[in-house]
Amino acid sequence: MKDKHPTKTRPSRAQWLREHLENAIVDGHFAPGDRLDPVALARDYDCSRTPIREALQQLEASGMVRVYPKRGTFVTQLGVADLVERFDVMAELEGMCARLAARRITSEELSALRRAHEACRDCLDGSDADHYYHANGTFHHLIYAASHNAFLTQEATRLHAILKPYRRLQLHAYHRLQESFAEHEAILGAIERRDADAARQAIQHHVQLQGNRFNDLMATMPQLRETRPE
Repeated sequence: MKDKHPTKTRPSRAQWLREHLENAIVDGHFAPGDRLDPVALARDYDCSRTPIREALQQLEASGMVRVYPKRGTFVTQLGVADLVERFDVMAELEGMCARLAARRITSEELSALRRAHEACRDCLDGSDADHYYHANGTFHHLIYAASHNAFLTQEATRLHAILKPYRRLQLHAYHRLQESFAEHEAILGAIERRDADAARQAIQHHVQLQGNRFNDLMATMPQLRETRPE
């Protein structure tokens, strides 16, 4: 049987560990405030402490964990308000990226964006949420780059990394893959037409955490706390 994803790059050990730890945090296996013991993690994942240390450094950079000198590494205590605020800012940043991309995208970049969109389509038949998530990430990062604003691209990429596990979890909600793909169609169409305002509005609607999308995410994450951490 032909591989539908022959060009997928194999992640490094540290990246693989980071993704598994992200999922473990989002799924509640590690609760907010839990200490992550590198020795125990190395034993659990059957690896040396070096990739564990690298994975934890990546998680710290993304905001998923916090390192306290002489105390260790702890899962960030994230409240509902914190999560909503981050999605609000993400929607604004991506709106700026899409607006500028509609004005500045090159023909080569537009072709790459179309290919990324088709890669998302390939994941719909089997409801492959994990592969869709990775193709979806490529689609969004191409829009960031097409803004041709290095600082904006950097900030959007940084916040995207912080929200990665939550955006991934959203895709497992009923019918979310199909809805996400339809929203991509609207974003791509607006960029192709060079309609900056429509591109901004379409991607903000796609990213914003509201209505049923908010309720679905909260239902899967009962460990989220209503109050802010100290």
